Amino acid sequence: MTNTERVASEFREFVQQPGFPCLGAKSVVRVNSYELEVYGALGNKSDAGALVSDLAKFSEQAIENRLSAFVAVFPDSPPEDEIDFERRLWRQLQFLHEADPHPARGAPDVSSDPEDPHFSFSVGGRAFFVVGLNPRSSRVARRFQWPALVFNPHEQFSRLREQGRFEGLRSAIRARDIALQGSENPNLADFGERSEARQYSGRQTEGDWKCPFHTKLP
Repeated sequence: MTNTERVASEFREFVQQPGFPCLGAKSVVRVNSYELEVYGALGNKSDAGALVSDLAKFSEQAIENRLSAFVAVFPDSPPEDEIDFERRLWRQLQFLHEADPHPARGAPDVSSDPEDPHFSFSVGGRAFFVVGLNPRSSRVARRFQWPALVFNPHEQFSRLREQGRFEGLRSAIRARDIALQGSENPNLADFGERSEARQYSGRQTEGDWKCPFHTKLP
């Protein structure tokens, strides 16, 4: 198993690169308002219970009015390509949903239907925007050394909108991403325009792409 301290150090270096586009992630790392844990292989059911528990603890300890994130790294058996990563990402999220002791307690103001423009992945009653990192990603900003899922609490984006800070931050991040990649991310869409499920893996999804995630709510 890869040493947790080494993984944490590599993640900090990855985000702190001068050209890394996500200013929110840079802020989170700079003030150390994130948690990072290392698991086994992405898409493994055996890690689901531990990750659900870790996300619950993170949610309880998250500081209000500060950007925060939970980083789950899966160093074992890396994916063969972007398609494999995407498949395993959604399998992991499905396992998390099924391991959630209170799956019916969905987060307010978001949909549990991955085809709904207001969809967001929820666990433990909290909604998260999930950013998949993958060593084989076609997007440079997503190309971390090991597969990882970054869970960003959805309410912090709503808070930024209320403060009038969201649009400016979003524009700056997109401009930096274009400068790094040379092109705009084709999956980008604002919440409510199109399901954010297409953005999770970082892969350019086809027009007829269907999210494989299924909620198991009564």
